[in-house]
Amino acid sequence: MSDPITLPSYISGATPNPQANRAPWYKNIAPTYAGIFLWFVFWQDAVNAPNQGGLLSCGIGWAFLSLVIAALVCHFLFYLVPGMLGMKTGLPLYIVGTSTFGAQGGFILPGFLMGVLQFGWLGVNVFFSAMALGAFFGLEATSVGVKVIMVVWGVLAAFVGLKGIQYVAKVATYLPLIPLAILLLLLAKTAGGIGSFDPQKFIALSATAAPTAPAALGSFGVLAFMLTFVVGFFATAGAAGVDIASNGRNKGDVSMGGIVGIALAIIVTAGISMLIVAGTYGSPDLSAEAVKVAGKGGLILQTPGLIPIIMGKSAGLIMFLLAIAAFPPACFSSFIAANSFKTTLPNVNPFISVGIGAAVSILLAITGLAGKAIIVFVIIGATFGPILGAMLVEYLFNGGKWSGPRAGFNPAGWISWLLGAIVGVLPILGIYPVPAAPVAAFLVGAVVYGLLSKMGMQSALVPVSGPLAETTK
Repeated sequence: MSDPITLPSYISGATPNPQANRAPWYKNIAPTYAGIFLWFVFWQDAVNAPNQGGLLSCGIGWAFLSLVIAALVCHFLFYLVPGMLGMKTGLPLYIVGTSTFGAQGGFILPGFLMGVLQFGWLGVNVFFSAMALGAFFGLEATSVGVKVIMVVWGVLAAFVGLKGIQYVAKVATYLPLIPLAILLLLLAKTAGGIGSFDPQKFIALSATAAPTAPAALGSFGVLAFMLTFVVGFFATAGAAGVDIASNGRNKGDVSMGGIVGIALAIIVTAGISMLIVAGTYGSPDLSAEAVKVAGKGGLILQTPGLIPIIMGKSAGLIMFLLAIAAFPPACFSSFIAANSFKTTLPNVNPFISVGIGAAVSILLAITGLAGKAIIVFVIIGATFGPILGAMLVEYLFNGGKWSGPRAGFNPAGWISWLLGAIVGVLPILGIYPVPAAPVAAFLVGAVVYGLLSKMGMQSALVPVSGPLAETTK
């Protein structure tokens, strides 16, 4: 007779978040997610594609519809199941994930990986925030001064994330209003040119500015690129829905929190950003100035790059405000990483683990690698997409409940993650141009997990008792 399987203490000692600590969706889930999408690093790329005409090559209407589809994919495929699991169990992601990846495997996927990827986000934050601050102080993007800002910004964010997040939380409640106000201001300044925007003229203008740029995207290409950008950005935040929605009271909170905080927030922020770009190039005066500033390097498609053209002398102040509003997300990334490492590396001083991660983030920013935001989105989507796909199938197969931890390393989970991640990174490696790679990785993870589960390639469920047993009912 075999000995009973003993669960790690981090699982057996887990305590679900009680109902008394929970609140309506508009007090936790929605504002938490909305703050993510108000970060200018998200909405700045609403039309930014390397092709002639960017994501506006098929017109504003199709670009906006593609954005809506991407927003709904984020809500229904990448958030809803993690959110339901968090609400029903009251447990964090690194425990809920053990039903898909095993009691030992869940320590790494998604637990440790979530922490590691946060430093990618910190690097992106450091890069773009330093660029914005550099613009305010009149510094060249490649100057030593901007690199110094990167170091200071990264170290400060990591330190606050480790020790003082409770102080940042209060400020973060109001700072996200700054980018929203800036978006509305820019929209008001460019609204007059929206009706005059012509996608064919825009493509021709793009071709003149950058003759060697790839040809304009067709309708499917626009949709696929939009899915890559939006879903890739959202992937880890979707998984974090387990933790975020554990503060929700019921299914209604999970659903409404996602619809407002995710789907609506994506459509509003990226949609306004899209209209600002279209309005700029639809205006003869602003368009001529934008082409003059861009020179032969290609049109400016990132919204912050158009701010000096739209706002003139006020541009520096606006970039400064966008950078300040980006500081809380940098701290939250460090905070999530610190929590992950404290759990998965309990014997390592978090100052050391987070310090090493922050150093890597700063290095990514200084070298400019973190500035390639779309590539970062694809990598994150490729690694977390199959995790969420596998978790969705596990949830559905278990009747919409958490099945509880599985023994060791669950083969179905790990194989589905590996195959999905490989598919997701193929475009980055230049091997095969997989369209909408984060979504493709998600689908591969879901399908493979379903097939392997039906083939009996799941490790055994480990019986749980006490408060943990209630979470599987």
